[in-house]
Amino acid sequence: MKSINQKLFALQQEIGAISKDAKNPFFKSSYFDINSLLKNLKPLLGKYKLVLHQPIIKGEVHSIIECVDTNEITKPSSLELPDISDPQKLGSCITYFRRYTLVSLLGLQADDDDGNLASNKKVEVKKEDNRPWLKENELIATLKGTKEQAKKVIENFKINKEYREKINKQFNLK
Repeated sequence: MKSINQKLFALQQEIGAISKDAKNPFFKSSYFDINSLLKNLKPLLGKYKLVLHQPIIKGEVHSIIECVDTNEITKPSSLELPDISDPQKLGSCITYFRRYTLVSLLGLQADDDDGNLASNKKVEVKKEDNRPWLKENELIATLKGTKEQAKKVIENFKINKEYREKINKQFNLK
C-alpha cells in the first residue's frame, strides 16, 4: 500500500501545469478558475484514492488531502481570512484562498497575473522561512519556561496561530 506522499508524488507527475482559462475583465488578465482546477484534479484524486478537504477553521481557509487507504493526512496549507463584513467580498476571498492554498499544497505550476502582477502593484517578496515548526511538546515546554525563553522560541520556530495565541497569552506578548 502506497503512502500519501507516494500518491501525491504520482499525482503531481500527472497533473502538470494548470492552464489559465478564466478572464479577469477588470485587470484584463487570465487566471485559473477553482472549478477548472477541481475538474482536472478530481479524477486524479479518485485514481490515487485521495480526498480533498477545504474547511474554514478559526478564520483560516485550509486545504488538506487525506488518503482513503491509510487515513494519513497532509499538513494543511492555509491562509488567514481578512476581516471582511461584505458577504460577497468574503465569498470571493474564500474562493481565491481555496485556489491558492490548493496550488501551494500540491506544488502546482501557476503564475499569478490576476492579482498584484496585473495591477502593477509591487509585491514584497519575503525570504523563505526555513525555521522548523514548533511541535506540541516544544509548546508545552515553552509555556513552562520564562518570558525570555518564549521570545527565543518565537525567533527560532515557525508557530501556528493556535500555539502563538497560547504563548502570547501566557507571557502577555503581542
